[in-house]
Amino acid sequence: MDNATEHTVENLVALLARELKAGEAQQSKPEKSAASASPKKTTGYTAADYPILQKHADSVKTPTGKSISDITLDHVLSGKVDIKDVRISDEMLLAQAQVAESAGKAQLGQNLRRAAELTRVPDDTIIKMYDMLRPNRSTKAQLQELEQTLQNSYHAPLCAQLVHEAAEVYEKRGILHP
Repeated sequence: MDNATEHTVENLVALLARELKAGEAQQSKPEKSAASASPKKTTGYTAADYPILQKHADSVKTPTGKSISDITLDHVLSGKVDIKDVRISDEMLLAQAQVAESAGKAQLGQNLRRAAELTRVPDDTIIKMYDMLRPNRSTKAQLQELEQTLQNSYHAPLCAQLVHEAAEVYEKRGILHP
């Protein structure tokens, strides 16, 4: 890589990092774009479709609806692509879940389905959730409130169920915050 290209790549990474931080600072509730307003079902993917990007590149879309061919360095530098365009969509995570499940990887499939739900949850809420789920960090009531928020505000029933199960296990093990 020559110096000019290396300098451009460094600038690109810095630009994306700034946009990500700015987006996190502004993100207080989930976006209501057409792509993220409600979970979409993707059907028919199996292990034979893996890797989806190579076998079905035309179906790979960003949360904003851009195709993978739209994500280029030139488009980033010209401002046609921003940080929202390089995140994974819930549709692609659900497709990956189908591939995993058809290959007998049920737990991986469930993890990918929860990840699809989390695309509707603001980054700052995910960080708080991570902290709350650490042992001795939350009361049972706080975890129940998180469960209800995930269920009702973000329509994330699988994530809500995970928090519910964690609260039960933490209570049995005595690792809830007093």
